[in-house]
Amino acid sequence: MVQVTSFLLVLCLALVAPGLSARKCVLTGKWINDLGSTMTIGPVNGDGNFGGSYHTAVSATSNKIQVSPLQGSQHPTKQNSQPTFGFSVKWSFSGSFTVFTGQCF
Repeated sequence: MVQVTSFLLVLCLALVAPGLSARKCVLTGKWINDLGSTMTIGPVNGDGNFGGSYHTAVSATSNKIQVSPLQGSQHPTKQNSQPTFGFSVKWSFSGSFTVFTGQCF
C-alpha cells in the first residue's frame, strides 16, 4: 500500500507541477471592475512596459467621460513569480491623472 501511495503522490506531482510553474502574471486583456469601469491593457513588452486605455464609469466632474490612455510597467516575471506592476491614467476629460499599483497572486 505504501508503494502505491508513493507512486500516486509522484504521479500527482508530475501532473500538477508543470501547471504551477507555467503560471505567470498576465495583465493583457480587458478588465472590468465592480463599478463598471473598463480597462484594456495591451501586450507587455520585453522591458515590462505596456499601454492601454481606461474608461471610467464614475467621475466627480460634469464633463463628458471619455476613454483615457494608460501607461504602465510590470516587474519581469522571471525575477518574481508574483510581480508588482503599476500604471497611470491621464484623464482625457479633466486635468488630472491617477496612479494604480498592484501585485499578481
